[in-house]
Amino acid sequence: MNKEFKIAVIGLGYVGFPLACLFSRKYQVIGYDIKKNRVDEINAGIDATGEVMPDALSTALANGMKCTCDLKDIKDCNVYVVAIPTPVDDFHNPELLPLKMASESVGKVIKKGDIVIYESTVYPGVTEETCAPIIEQISGLKLNEDFYLGYSPERINPGDREHTVEKIRKITSGSTPEVARVIDDLYNSVLENGTHLAPSIKVAEAAKILENSQRDVNIAFMNEIAVIFNALGIDTTDVLKAAGTKWNLLNFSPGLVGGHCISVDPYYLIQRATSRGVIPRIMIEARRINDAMGSYIAERVVRYMNLHDISAFHSKILLLGFTFKENCPDIRNTKVVDIFNTLKAYTDDITIYDPWASKEMAKMEYGVNISTEAKDLERGKYDAVVYCVKHSCFNDIDMGSLRKEGGVFYDVKGVLDKEIATERL
Repeated sequence: MNKEFKIAVIGLGYVGFPLACLFSRKYQVIGYDIKKNRVDEINAGIDATGEVMPDALSTALANGMKCTCDLKDIKDCNVYVVAIPTPVDDFHNPELLPLKMASESVGKVIKKGDIVIYESTVYPGVTEETCAPIIEQISGLKLNEDFYLGYSPERINPGDREHTVEKIRKITSGSTPEVARVIDDLYNSVLENGTHLAPSIKVAEAAKILENSQRDVNIAFMNEIAVIFNALGIDTTDVLKAAGTKWNLLNFSPGLVGGHCISVDPYYLIQRATSRGVIPRIMIEARRINDAMGSYIAERVVRYMNLHDISAFHSKILLLGFTFKENCPDIRNTKVVDIFNTLKAYTDDITIYDPWASKEMAKMEYGVNISTEAKDLERGKYDAVVYCVKHSCFNDIDMGSLRKEGGVFYDVKGVLDKEIATERL
């Protein structure tokens, strides 16, 4: 291996930044992001995502890792790792513009012999058919003659302190067998649990999108089961506990499916399949079911309020949690906002409490006001409380003290005692 690798990580979000810190343990690393405030906070030793612990960030900076907004600062690198978000638009079509712009940036600085590795989740073919031609056009270099490609799909799980980036087993691939081995060795040199070298870039791309699509389908089934059992008057959580005694029952639960992966990635494969004349009916229906759960939960809350002789109109409601998952500040594609928007048709007196979320980001992205201070909770005043996100800090709250006497407490996560949660998903 070339021990003189100088690595540029493009995109310093939930994926790119932990990877940059990891690579800095053995290599010279420069992080690049177009957001100046993000670059400034990292250089100051702050990670707003919470994915990299302060001591690990301090070590990375001490090892010489630098972050920049200036393309000129990464022109001397010879490995470029692209970790750019791949969202969907309002019509659920893949939005590749950020990835294309990152490829243009790489094309402006790449040199003969350099390697470009993509980590962004895409449908099979994007790396070689969309990104490579952009680099070739901008740089004037030719793929597999002057520069080389790799693909190693990200497997970051935001907020997960067990499956951190160094412990994740990574899939690797390359545009030639030789460069594939170089890339595989590069990742192996910093990972504790090694890699799986895929036979092609398209196989690696397909493997990543399969991982999240499979989870989406399984959760959709559990959500459909919950809807059925609710209609039958059966407690879904009790059913899952009973069925869980079977040794081979898959461990999935109903709930909200948000975030940047499971709720987005299947659309990439759906679009690609449809363009080839294949209609992925199960995946399409799974997306429809999961996307509808927020409004379904809100309507169930209203129904239970009516059953308890509480009018939802002008009522006082508390939503506990706003991020897309527990113990994580990430609000991307949170489905709690669907609960909020549905309930807004009944009342304007809705409090969202989440100490993990950013007030500024919630206001900017969704136009909602959230509270991050426990002192703002009005105990014994709420007609309905909805437990949306299982933050560990919520364990310190006396849940029974929140709703008013006779009020409704709806447990989306199915983890609270029945004495507290009057209803649950």
